[in-house]
Amino acid sequence: MKALVLIEYGKLSYDEMPTPEISSEDVLVAVKACGICGSDVHGLDGSTGRRRPPLIMGHEAAGVIAQVGSGVADWKPGERVTFDSTIYCGRCDFCRAGRINLCDHRRVLGVSCEDYRQHGTFAQFVVVPPRVLYRLPDALPFAHAALVEPVSIAVHAVRRTPVALNDTAVVVGAGMIGQLLIQALRVAGGGQIIAVDVAPDKLALATKLGATAAVNPSATDAAKEILHLTAGRGADLAFEAVGVNATVDLAVRCVRKGGAVTLVGNVAPKVDLPLQAVVTRELTLSGSCASQGEYPACLDLLARGAIQVAPLISAVAPLAEGAAWFDRLYRKEAGLLKVVLTP
Repeated sequence: MKALVLIEYGKLSYDEMPTPEISSEDVLVAVKACGICGSDVHGLDGSTGRRRPPLIMGHEAAGVIAQVGSGVADWKPGERVTFDSTIYCGRCDFCRAGRINLCDHRRVLGVSCEDYRQHGTFAQFVVVPPRVLYRLPDALPFAHAALVEPVSIAVHAVRRTPVALNDTAVVVGAGMIGQLLIQALRVAGGGQIIAVDVAPDKLALATKLGATAAVNPSATDAAKEILHLTAGRGADLAFEAVGVNATVDLAVRCVRKGGAVTLVGNVAPKVDLPLQAVVTRELTLSGSCASQGEYPACLDLLARGAIQVAPLISAVAPLAEGAAWFDRLYRKEAGLLKVVLTP
């Protein structure tokens, strides 16, 4: 099979690779679309420590079942599917409690770290266990279905947060996940939704997708502007979708007393926390990791158009051109948000 392989840091090669073999309990999926995640772009230079070459990256994908193992009963070749990026064991205490994203034996497609190497979906074929598979709605295109993984991250973060009808929410960071958080908040009944980013084009898109206000920290004091927009009270909720010192600090400072802050971004492994602001104002601080069984709901939201991913897709390109698109994303080319590759 053909695959886009990270052969060394900073270098991707479109090469011939062995088609993966399946066990009796596995399913072989022919990949039809795979999105380039920001974590893949960050992994390109080795800065995350979770994309150690040689590796086939990629985890946002959809395709068609090509082959099923002899012990697989409920799936058949030809079915259109997507799959969770997290391969969970299904047996540990967390899995048995339904908290599959916290699985003790968790592996993520397209990740190579100290503990494991799991080739991903920038390839013609990928092997997954049937427990992570989901059937696609008939009318949902592969390029849209591939993005159910980032949609699920946003939906899970909103589920982790005590959202009440008409709550005011701030979304710090209007990249891919931020744009999806805005839409998920709209679906959940959020009232005023304030998008924060330094890129005017991302803020413009955010207002089209449901944000009621846009704040650019490079042009104004963002915390003061959010206080002004909330009549001096502060927002009920804040979602941090970047993961660096300045954005975490803003997320904490912009919520009201007793408010809730959900941390989704994780670019930096450590950040400074304004501890006294959290403690004395009795804020609820939550982390949100991946998703936890939200795929069926997300596929329905996509099929109904309640959450839109088409406006977020900058390009759909052949997998053979993947290295060039990675380079453009790594250089932060203006106007690029989500690129979907097709094997």
